Amino acid sequence: MTEPPIVVNHHAGRPGFAGPVGTLFAVVFLLTGRGNARLAADVAEVSADDRVVDLGCGPGTAARVAARRGARVTAVDPSSAMLRVARAVTRRRTPVTWVRAGAEALPLPDASATVVWALATVHHWPDVDGALSEIHRVLSPGGRLLVVERQVRPDATGLAGHGWTARQAEAFAALCTSAGLTDVRVTTQGHGRRAAWTVRAVRPSAT
Repeated sequence: MTEPPIVVNHHAGRPGFAGPVGTLFAVVFLLTGRGNARLAADVAEVSADDRVVDLGCGPGTAARVAARRGARVTAVDPSSAMLRVARAVTRRRTPVTWVRAGAEALPLPDASATVVWALATVHHWPDVDGALSEIHRVLSPGGRLLVVERQVRPDATGLAGHGWTARQAEAFAALCTSAGLTDVRVTTQGHGRRAAWTVRAVRPSAT
């Protein structure tokens, strides 16, 4: 008997972060997202040479970390509430462009990013294959994708289920390969309640 496919966007059907609820969650994410932001910038080795696209940027914590390291940043989120908070807490001259959009339809030029990352957001994407196609398009040859998701138990439900099991992390890595990305790696960062999966991949260089 064939096993059902492993779903990596198991929270895609949940309500989005709109209105007052979205603003409340934006404030929560401001208080809780610093660890992932620093992790992403370190693992991706962000520098002043980079053009970073932050998918599902929320209140912009990771975007600001990348900007402080000299990168030019485009921060993308489908929630106007998230973007409103992000703009409000970001200094005016910070080199971040805020864009309201989903990962599946990015209003960005081809090959315009050296780094694309998604921090604790893939499990919400409505269309993972479509998003990976867009990421491949937006990345320049040799550009890097980084995805970070919290490690969760297979039987986790509710808020505890916001993240990935080991099988989900590996399933997403396989989707990256199918989308034409190479050098796909799944690793563990942190430990205990702070443990997270990182999935890294590269758009192949032009031949």
